[in-house]
Amino acid sequence: MRIEENIPLLEDIFSEWKHIIGNEYQGYRNHVYRMVHFCLVLRNCNDEEREKIIIAGAFHDIGIWIKDTVDYIPPSLPPAMEYLKKRNLEAWSTEIELMITEHHKIREYNDTDYPLVEIFRKGDLVDFSLGIFKFGISKAYINQVKAKFHNADFHKNLGKRATKWFIRHPLNPAPMMKW
Repeated sequence: MRIEENIPLLEDIFSEWKHIIGNEYQGYRNHVYRMVHFCLVLRNCNDEEREKIIIAGAFHDIGIWIKDTVDYIPPSLPPAMEYLKKRNLEAWSTEIELMITEHHKIREYNDTDYPLVEIFRKGDLVDFSLGIFKFGISKAYINQVKAKFHNADFHKNLGKRATKWFIRHPLNPAPMMKW
C-alpha cells in the first residue's frame, strides 16, 4: 500500500489544534498518520470509511492536550462531535464516538454494525505497541510507515504523562483502558 505523506483532511483538522498540542504536535501528528495507515492496510476502505478513520484519528487522543490528562477519552469526544456537526456529518456520530471510546479496549470489539471500531482499535494498537502487535500487517510495511513518520518522542511524552498520573492516581493507573 502507498504511504501518503500528506493527508489534506488530517492537515485541515490539525491546523485548528496545532497550537494547543504545542511542542508535542509532531509526535501526535506522526502517531495519527501511522495509525491511519495501519487502519487502511487492515481494511480495504471505501471513501466514506477512510474519511471516518481520518476524523476519528485526528481527535482520538486530543483530550491529552485539551485537559492535560491521561484520562483523555472523555475530553476527546466533544471536539470530534463539534467537528461532525459543523460538517453536517452527525449521522457518523455514533460510529466516530465508538472509535474514540473503544480504541484502548483490551478485548476485541464485536459489533458488526460498526466494523471500523475494531479496525481503529487494531490500527492504534499496532502503533502504540511499536509494532509488537501486527494483526497481519507485514513488519516491512510497519517499518516503512515508521520511517516516514518518526516517533518524535510521542511514546516518551506519553510515558512522562503516565508516570505523573500514576503518582497522583495509583489506584487508577490507566483510566483510558477498557476490558
